[in-house]
Amino acid sequence: MYSPISEIDVDGRRFYVKRDDLIDLFLAGNKYRKLYTLLQTPSNKFDTIISYGGTQSNAMLAIAAMCKDKSWKFVYYTKPLSETLKNEDCGNFYHAKNLGMHHVEIELECYRDFITSLRFNLDEKTFIIDQGGAVLEAKKGLEVLAQEIRSSSLHVKSLATPSGTGTTALYLALSLPEYRVYTTPCIGDVSYLREQMQALSKIPENLVILKPQKKYHFAKPYKEFLDIQQKLLASGVEFDLIYAPGMWRAILEQTD
Repeated sequence: MYSPISEIDVDGRRFYVKRDDLIDLFLAGNKYRKLYTLLQTPSNKFDTIISYGGTQSNAMLAIAAMCKDKSWKFVYYTKPLSETLKNEDCGNFYHAKNLGMHHVEIELECYRDFITSLRFNLDEKTFIIDQGGAVLEAKKGLEVLAQEIRSSSLHVKSLATPSGTGTTALYLALSLPEYRVYTTPCIGDVSYLREQMQALSKIPENLVILKPQKKYHFAKPYKEFLDIQQKLLASGVEFDLIYAPGMWRAILEQTD
């Protein structure tokens, strides 16, 4: 599914925004790209998808939407939840449950070992998606995105995308060696991001990791994040408040 491109002006600079947010209500953004291979997979190949991670994960919601469409059972493991979150009637966790997700809580002290054991004795009808969609199968979807970018003929040779696991930035850089791809860590620091990427592939030279000028705690509200999100909204595109502001700050402060 080819997504459109919007043009916006921010601080006197022109940016082109690839609108993967418009692909689908739940299965959108880089999660659509990461799950592309599975979306093209015949429904009878698998009957169960397993994943794990946070309870407001965009990947969780996207996988739930995919599994409902494919008639696959989706089992999602998390650390223990608060009663408040369990009873919420909005948000990613609520919508994922409504799409048929089977949620299983794992005690905190057992969580790491349990996740490690998930791959033991898997049958051929079960597929595991690592937290955030960080799987080798994500490569194909990012190659399709790369081809869309290349065919748009925008006469720009630099791209930017924020990183959680770094999967999107890594595979984009590998697929577009003629482009410079900027990213910045939104979870952990630069060392953590490099470690996540290197688990998938050697990091190419055209991938540039911009270090945030101050330490930001993931998903914690910051006034400067709200300020830049509102500035972007005034330019014509609504971005999220968790990943996008850190990337935009790094781009505006550290590049020309």
